Parts: sequence; structure tokens; C-alpha cells
Amino acid sequence: MPIEFRPLSYALGAEVLGVDLREPCPPDTWQAIHAAYLQHGVLLFRGQTISREQHIAFSRLFGELDRHDSLPMDRDATHPELLMVTNDAKPDGSPSNSKYTGQMWHSDMSFTLAPALGSLLRGVSVPPVGGDTLFSNMYLAYDALSAKMKALIADLHGVHHAERKNAGMSAQWEAENRRLNPPVAQPLVRVHPETGRKALYIGEKVKQIEGMTIEESQPLVDFLVRHATRPQFTYRHQWRNDDLLIWDNRCTSHLAMGDYDPRHRRHLERTTVLGTPSGHVAQLELSA
Repeated sequence: MPIEFRPLSYALGAEVLGVDLREPCPPDTWQAIHAAYLQHGVLLFRGQTISREQHIAFSRLFGELDRHDSLPMDRDATHPELLMVTNDAKPDGSPSNSKYTGQMWHSDMSFTLAPALGSLLRGVSVPPVGGDTLFSNMYLAYDALSAKMKALIADLHGVHHAERKNAGMSAQWEAENRRLNPPVAQPLVRVHPETGRKALYIGEKVKQIEGMTIEESQPLVDFLVRHATRPQFTYRHQWRNDDLLIWDNRCTSHLAMGDYDPRHRRHLERTTVLGTPSGHVAQLELSA
């Protein structure tokens, strides 16, 4: 079966048909996948019963993989390239650190100095209903801004924090997270290094604008997040077991819905492709 791409929504996303990721990826197939990745921002491969090693091997076609040193308690002990997104309890019976991962609009690893190029998330075991993921096209969000708003934000930096929406992390996780991940300032507008297009770079991990107080920043941050996540810019993914979902963090934002019965298992595994260096450790303005 030849490779095909079926659009998933108006705003972004395409399903890839005719590819078995258990097999080596021929150069012409890879070229078609990469071109579609840049065009659609999100790619879906259904029914991929692949091993962890195959997941990692395919991910490496996109670039060097993050070993998740900034999130050491969430990665797999034997495969540091794999970040666990799971509600499985830890071996000692305590709650998972990552069951609330992603439940804020964000771009992966934006709180680091090498934010992610791409992410490849595999649905190992997903609930029968819910646990969806929303994606937003940040090109479209930027393009829809007025000329004056584009000029206002052109040189501004948002301060990104490594936090999760829901409380309840272990004290050890919280302390280690603060130590490893000081707030990082990233430009509100990033130019995609491969397409040359401008995209908004904003999410709910942004708590203020560098050089402004939190109170001064909040109206602008709130507007940009609401604007960037309007329905016309989004795609909602309903997970199935053995889905592999790939997205371009340089031009998309996403949100894990958390809309599922917690008695059901939700276990996904993610590789993260390292991006180009961006941002700097933030210089914070205190509230007046």
C-alpha cells in the first residue's frame, strides 16, 4: 500500500496510512513523512504495535533524542529516551508523578534552554472513553493577530516555569524540579527554523513577561493563551491503543484533557527530539 495522508482537521494534523513502523523506513518514505510533518504539524500513525526499541529508532530519524535529564523521575529507568506519561502507581505504591502531565496548554520542554523540536507519543494503554489531547496551530494563531499586536509582542519574552497543573507531587519531585529547572524566558514569537514561518510561543506555563511584573503581564498572557487556543485553530485527538502521535513543538501547542475515569489505566510513552537552543534564564520583576 502506498503512503497516504488523510487530514484530521481543518487547522492541523494528518493521519499517515500505508506505513508499518516495525519495518525500516525507506528514504523516500521518510522524505514524505518529514514533508507532511512540516506541513501538518501533527501526524497520526494508527495500529503501530511497536517495541520500545522500535519507537526510539524511528524517533531518531527526526534528530537527537532528549534523555530527559531535566525530568529524571519521570523517565524510564532502562530507556532514558522514554518519558512515562502514566497513572500507574510507583513500585512503592505511591501515586505516579506524571499522571497529570500535560494538563496545561504548553509546548514540550519550553522551560529549558533547548525546547523540543518534536515529540512522539505512543498510546500503550488508554481509557475506553476520554483522555483526549488537544492541539493548536500556532502559525494560524499568530497570523490572526492584528498588525499592532504583532508589533507589540515582537521583542517580548515570556517566562516559562516547569510546573504541573494539579498539586500532589512528592516533595522530592517538587524540590528536584525547582533545582533542575529555573524559569526560562523564551520569545513570544518564534521563527520556525525549517519553514521560516512565525508562530506564537505561548502557553499556561508562562507566568509573566520578562521585564514586567506578574500583575502587568497577566492580561497580555491571558489574552494570548485564549487567542491561541480558539476552536478554529485546534484538533482534538481521541486516543486508541497503539497510536503513535507526532507533533512539531515549534509550531503547535497541546493540552492533555484529563477527562477520563481514573480507575482506567492511561499509560503513554514519549520520546522527545531536541531542538535548537532558545531563550535564557529569566530575570524576574517582583510585584509592586
